[in-house]
Amino acid sequence: MSDTILHHHDPSPFAEKVRLALGLKGLAWQSVQIPMVMPKPALTALTGGYRKTPVLQLGADVYCDTRRIAQELERRFAGPSLFPHGSEGTALALGYWADTALFQPGAALSMGTNDQIPAPVLADRMAFFDFLEDEDLCAPPDHFFAQFTAGLRQLDRMLADGRPWLLGDAASWADVACYSPVWMCRGNIAGGDELLAPLGRLLAWEARVAALGHGDRSELDAEAALTVAKEAEPVTNPAVADDAWPRLAAGTPVQVAPDDYGRDPTPGELLVLNGDQIAIVRKDGPLGRLVVHFPRAGYRVAPLPLTEQP
Repeated sequence: MSDTILHHHDPSPFAEKVRLALGLKGLAWQSVQIPMVMPKPALTALTGGYRKTPVLQLGADVYCDTRRIAQELERRFAGPSLFPHGSEGTALALGYWADTALFQPGAALSMGTNDQIPAPVLADRMAFFDFLEDEDLCAPPDHFFAQFTAGLRQLDRMLADGRPWLLGDAASWADVACYSPVWMCRGNIAGGDELLAPLGRLLAWEARVAALGHGDRSELDAEAALTVAKEAEPVTNPAVADDAWPRLAAGTPVQVAPDDYGRDPTPGELLVLNGDQIAIVRKDGPLGRLVVHFPRAGYRVAPLPLTEQP
C-alpha cells in the first residue's frame, strides 16, 4: 500500500494537476475525498487551518499548494522528471501564469455560465474568490470569455513550432499545470467545447496530457489517513531561516497564509524559511507532531501575536 496520500475532490482543477503529475511519474497513491465546501475537519486537522485543494500527505509531512507538492514529488520520487532539462523555474512560472491568466476568468465563466453548480458550492466560492464580485456573475460574460480565450490562444501559439510539449520534447509540470484550466473548460464552462474547437494544436496537446493518466490510484478514508499521520514522524530536516526580512529564527511562533485568496492562517513553530519554502511544526492537536509545508512565493509568514501563542 502506498504512503502517498492526496486529499482532494475529483472536480477540482488544481487537484487534476497533481493527479496528472502522479501519472507522469508513474506513482501509486491513495485518494482521500474531502468536502467541496467548509467545514473540512479531517483536512484542517492535518493542515491547522489551510483549506485549499489539494493537500499531499507523506506520513506526518503535509504539503500545501500545488507548486510545493510538485517540488516535493520531484525530490522524493524517481521516474520521469516534472522539470526535465533544468526547467523548474520556467515550468513553475508557466503554472503561475495559468493560475491567474487562465484560472481566474475560467472560474468566473464556470460559475456564471454553469447552472449545474450546487448553490452551496457557488456561495462558498464567491466568498472565497476575492478576485470576483457578485455583479461579475450577473454581467454579460464577454469580458471573461475574451480573457480566457486569449490564454487558450497563447497556449496554442506556444505549440506552433511542432513541439509535442510546452517546453519541448518531454512532458513537464508546465503541461499539467496549463492543462488544468483546459480540463476545467471542458467540464464546467457552458460552450467550452466550442471555445476549444478552433485550436487544433491545443487539442492535440490536450489529448497527450490526458493520456499521462493518474498513476495507480486507490481509495482511503479520512480517518485512516489521520491515523497514518499520527503514527508517523516527520522526515523534514531542520534548516536555518534566511537572514532576509522578516528575520525569524527557527522555533519562532508564526502564522502562514496565502497571499491571494483563502487567507486562512496556519499557526505553528517555524522550521524552515528560505527562498523556496516555508515549513512549520504543529504540536497542538491529537495527531502529535506534524510539519506543514508551503512554497515561499505567494505566502506570507509573520510572527504570531503574543495573545495567540501557545
